Amino acid sequence: MSELTITDALIFDGWSADLREASLHVRDGVITEIGDRVTRAEQVIEARGRTVLPGLIDAHFHAYGISLHNLEFDAGPLSYLALKGAWRLERALRRGFTTVRDVAGGDPGLAKAVETGLIASPRYLYTGPALSQTGGHGDGRPGDLDICLHGHHMNEVVDGVDALRTAVRDRFRRGAHAIKIMTSGGVVSPTDPIRRPQYSAEEIRAVTDEAARRGSYVAAHAYSPEAIRHSLVNGVRSIEHGNLMDEPTAKLMAQHNAYLVPTLATYDAMDRRGDEVGLPAVGRAKNQEVLDAGRHAVELAHRAGVPVGFGTDLMGDLEDDQLLGLRLQTEAAGALACLRSATSVNASLLDRADLGRVEIGARADLLVVNGDPLETPAVLWDESEPRLIVQSGRPLLT
Repeated sequence: MSELTITDALIFDGWSADLREASLHVRDGVITEIGDRVTRAEQVIEARGRTVLPGLIDAHFHAYGISLHNLEFDAGPLSYLALKGAWRLERALRRGFTTVRDVAGGDPGLAKAVETGLIASPRYLYTGPALSQTGGHGDGRPGDLDICLHGHHMNEVVDGVDALRTAVRDRFRRGAHAIKIMTSGGVVSPTDPIRRPQYSAEEIRAVTDEAARRGSYVAAHAYSPEAIRHSLVNGVRSIEHGNLMDEPTAKLMAQHNAYLVPTLATYDAMDRRGDEVGLPAVGRAKNQEVLDAGRHAVELAHRAGVPVGFGTDLMGDLEDDQLLGLRLQTEAAGALACLRSATSVNASLLDRADLGRVEIGARADLLVVNGDPLETPAVLWDESEPRLIVQSGRPLLT
């Protein structure tokens, strides 16, 4: 039996605007007591002047996203992707992200390495390769080259209702948490306009039907109002990015009880660091179209009552901007809304009532920061500020 006590902390429970001053006790990775007086374990963290938060959740992460160029990760050796993916996962954990949802990639091997403790990693929920139509966002082939895709590590081109049903069933066979589908163009893909909807209604419904009967859901990469509506009316639950959303579409999302997972960090990073990571000219032009719109989409979604999560979608060397996503979302929605997005809202999206909260019965995945992040939110993203990460009740050595 392992035990841990954290004393005299301010506690953000994942939702409340008012921080509570209390101590908490953890037994076998679960929070068992919160109050003025709690059982004192042999291992004690004195937290006066610090705040205990739920461990952060990044709901749009790519372990295998080693580059902005599709062919490098979809046609490269999986052994290298797995080693680099383990490195990316550990760095995310050290920043305070104790859970990630990988929405394009992951497989049973990487998941087993995480589960067995072979690598240091956040909790790892994966979709397997994202599904893309021919010429869609997940199809990395340039239009002027006749080449074959063979790796399918992050994306797989699958067309037609029957083929999609088979692909979805196989992903669940291999342990997928949910299914990722591309329903609009994207910034880094070479041949697809960013606003145009992708996949037919029948194809999307085949995917969402299979996921629903499995007790799961579908996340859709979608930017424009047309693509978002096309996704929602055909059963998609989670809209990824959504930068070009308008007010009527935000209201439709609320009516469908759908989630928005904005990824503000990636557009900001590509704008600032495009030369560094070799973003092609076509990608730069697409990025400019969605760069400033993302913040407005977050505002529209909150106004319409859409649950807004948090994701980063950082590819290649841009992964070290992960915490800056918190700053950008705070600027768009405020510190409280951002913290809710990265904790309890994301946990709800993942159907994990044991995550994203500091309450009795929750998993003791925690982040401890200096001061009050609602008053001084920069402690969340300033990497010079000390932070302590607790994973399943065990403090990580940093």
